[in-house]
Amino acid sequence: MISVEALKVEFGVKPLFSDASFVINERDRIALVGKNGAGKSTLLKILCGQEHPTEGTVSVPHDCSIGYLPQVMRLADTTTVRQEAQQAFADVQRQKAHLDELERQMGERTDYESESYMQLVERYTAAHERYLMMGAEGQEAALERTLTGLGFVRTDFDRPTSEFSGGWRMRIELAKILLRRPDVLLLDEPTNHLDIESIQWLEQLLATWSGAVVLVSHDRAFINNVSNRTLEISCGHIVDYKVKYDEYVTLRRERREQQFRAYENQQKEMAEMRQFIERFRYQATKAVQVQQKIRQLEKIVPIEVDEVDNSAMHLKFPPCQRSGDYPVICDEVEKSYGPHQVFSGVNLTIKRGEKVAFVGKNGEGKSTLVKCIMGEIPFEGTLKVGHNIQIGYFAQNQAQLLDDQLTVFQTIDRVARGEVRLRINDILGAFMFGGENADKRVGVLSGGERSRLAMIRLLLEPVNLLILDEPTNHLDMASKDVLKEAIRAFDGTAIIVSHDREFLDGLVSKVYEFGGGRVREYLGGIYDWIRSLNSLTPGPSPKGEGSIYSQGQNQGKSLYTPLSNRRGAGGEATPLSNGRGVGGEALMHCRYCLRHELGYCVKHGGSKPTWREPLFLRLGDGRRFRLEFDCKRCEMKVYADEKD
Repeated sequence: MISVEALKVEFGVKPLFSDASFVINERDRIALVGKNGAGKSTLLKILCGQEHPTEGTVSVPHDCSIGYLPQVMRLADTTTVRQEAQQAFADVQRQKAHLDELERQMGERTDYESESYMQLVERYTAAHERYLMMGAEGQEAALERTLTGLGFVRTDFDRPTSEFSGGWRMRIELAKILLRRPDVLLLDEPTNHLDIESIQWLEQLLATWSGAVVLVSHDRAFINNVSNRTLEISCGHIVDYKVKYDEYVTLRRERREQQFRAYENQQKEMAEMRQFIERFRYQATKAVQVQQKIRQLEKIVPIEVDEVDNSAMHLKFPPCQRSGDYPVICDEVEKSYGPHQVFSGVNLTIKRGEKVAFVGKNGEGKSTLVKCIMGEIPFEGTLKVGHNIQIGYFAQNQAQLLDDQLTVFQTIDRVARGEVRLRINDILGAFMFGGENADKRVGVLSGGERSRLAMIRLLLEPVNLLILDEPTNHLDMASKDVLKEAIRAFDGTAIIVSHDREFLDGLVSKVYEFGGGRVREYLGGIYDWIRSLNSLTPGPSPKGEGSIYSQGQNQGKSLYTPLSNRRGAGGEATPLSNGRGVGGEALMHCRYCLRHELGYCVKHGGSKPTWREPLFLRLGDGRRFRLEFDCKRCEMKVYADEKD
């Protein structure tokens, strides 16, 4: 579909990359990887025609359509979300106008047997078939399905785009591109402002995309689930791997190890030849052998070893004095903007040393609660920040608050104090701003470079409570790994707002989910929370009178799933020998409030059966679970503990 030949791009003296040649084929889903500043966004702009290379050619077929999502875009503030998204159907509307014109011409003609009329009919037939192939009949349904998948609700469709933040505007632009269904999708950091549910929806869509996809993303889980090919930009070269990202990491390591072993063997052999030549160069009896060795040495082609980017962000938080035992305590915290209630009844306690994640859809109040903790906005209820707390706060817009006219060095020099000012160059070098990069103006930095610069500002003061709002946006994978290790080694408390599953995995021990105006606590890591959501996905409900699905206050709602299908339940439930066991289809959970249908007490649940505690449930694989429940105004809380 797109052919790239001998591409070279230069900015200044050092080229970004050179002699790059590859072909983008139909159904290719390419992950474009490399450190920040390597030229990934530049390559996407060249592929879509927004920029031109220094040398080389990019060949795009005449009938090939390209959709490009940049990191930063500008939308008109005079349209609604629906109107902005409908611009994706401009080609459809033009085709419809063309059809109407052909229909008008056919209606005015009376020479039905003439050759020109038959040609007009054929043109109309071809145009109508193309109109149908463009999905014109279901465009409104496709629009609603796409906007809903990206996190919008129906009440948002007719709101003006000026009311939405930059992250939501990026979703509108992404929806427009997806609705156009181009032959080639070029996506630059599409997951930066998406919540986990929207990321999973986009994963499924791109995995089945009929055209080609080239994406830049630092979400390891996302690109691994989408890609089937990897292009690496490293040290001025582009290397093509025909595998997804995880396999690319393994192949790249194995390839370099093989190259390095071959290089060492070749160097050893060449050293032995040179040693022989030097030793016997002036001996007449060895003259023939010496000449042979010289010719052999001249014919050897040196083995090249792939360069490795060893410049990684070395991040270490400075030590700070000990904080109180409970850095943050929320008691019935509530926040509203006029009639819109963001959340209410928030009760949480974060202990010293804990690292917790705030997750949930955008707009559910994660950043709002962070601002409440920071004291930036008023709220109702009680929120206590513990004794001796020193907060380090990284906001989503931190990188945008930098002065574009200053250089990198000047930006840090203005906030540095004391002895730190003597080590500014060392700090910048650790963040990949060494050498001439320190003299770059902030205005020419990429999104990832600006985020790294903003992170340096955060590190200049010792803190014991880290509050990081989307810290991984625009950070490359190597930088995220180092940041993750630094936070893991941080002996203070950390509150992390992030949608990056791989970044949170193994880092946090508690998850707070924001949704529906509530904040729910989950013990465990991020994938424990995701599995708990997936295991509580509503399933088909049996019908018929007398069924437990037709009883109770949730009548008519498909909110239940068998407990035997939840995480930890590894088989079909079977009755115990005393007859008090319960079949897997009889034990039902509500995915939202965890009410237990058969667990209502007789006092509050009428004639429904009541189980005495503890009740044991034996699974088909021999494991046994103990179920305990309490009746509190008929709201049952069910707990399952595995017993040997």
